Amino acid sequence: MHLKFKIIPPNEIKVVIPFVKKMAKFRISDSILLSRFKEMTNQNYECLGVYTDELLIGICGMWFSTRHYCGKSVEIDHVYVIPKMRNNNIGHKMISWVEKYASSKGFNTIELNAYIDNEKSHDFYLKQGYKKLGFHFLKSI
Repeated sequence: MHLKFKIIPPNEIKVVIPFVKKMAKFRISDSILLSRFKEMTNQNYECLGVYTDELLIGICGMWFSTRHYCGKSVEIDHVYVIPKMRNNNIGHKMISWVEKYASSKGFNTIELNAYIDNEKSHDFYLKQGYKKLGFHFLKSI
């Protein structure tokens, strides 16, 4: 299987919406998601697409910033591979691609949040060399 990794151009960002909806804990309409993703592309956000035969099979959002505690950092977000393509080492290859890409842009740290009940993702990230450091809190205002 030949995989192609590329940044999804901002004008094509709507292709990620079905992926995000499948993994989301929050129910958000397509129109609101599209509006938010369009805004995100103007805020140091990029999205990696993983393709096979021009079919999008996985995504990984990336937020680039500088943090006081770790320097230049990329936060990966909404990492998703379609179910029938899982267990083919695609997730590992995706994370490896992101690490090289972030490093090529001068970033030295990758961080992420994972849902508490998604233990499979915890195991996956631990195997990739990530460490659990804390909890992510959210409050709507």
